[in-house]
Amino acid sequence: MSLAPELLMGAILGALLGSIPFGLVLTKAAGLGDIRKVGSGNIGATNVLRTGRKDLAAATLVLDGGKGAAAVVIAAALWGPLAGAVAGVAAVIGHLYTPWLGFSGGKGVATGLGTLLALAFPAGLVACAAWLATAKITKISSASALVAFALAPLAAWVFAGPMPAVAALAIAALVYLRHEGNIRRLIAGTEPRIGASKKDEA
Repeated sequence: MSLAPELLMGAILGALLGSIPFGLVLTKAAGLGDIRKVGSGNIGATNVLRTGRKDLAAATLVLDGGKGAAAVVIAAALWGPLAGAVAGVAAVIGHLYTPWLGFSGGKGVATGLGTLLALAFPAGLVACAAWLATAKITKISSASALVAFALAPLAAWVFAGPMPAVAALAIAALVYLRHEGNIRRLIAGTEPRIGASKKDEA
């Protein structure tokens, strides 16, 4: 029997969950206006933090991670583990290119980490630990994300095998593509640190 319908359903589910712009929804509900007009214009937790609302930033982080994890768990339960992996990658794509926001979106870091935690929990923990360690050393969010997702495919291979590793590699590639500008600034030494007034950070 062909797996195509199950994989397609997983992809649709993941993309729909991933496309929910929690950062925008939360800041608007809190009366802070359009987060896309603040700081980098990104809808993720780092930019929400620039509003001064740590609680909203934390909620955005949890919800953005949660939608990636939910996509994996629900799709895997309904259509099998391969559909779960497809749904996780699709959730990251949905977050990066939200149709409700003209196919713009966030950088995929929280959603990608949530997906990894659901796909291969130990590998997700490795990626989260790498993010935290790099952030503590560099104070640069984008550098932390790049280190975390560079390690994620290898960690997924070691702890969970080929299929989660391929999904982690796809997610890492998407995150790196969305961090193109950040990478250029890191090389130039002009990437701002966490908490500073900055442009286009992860």
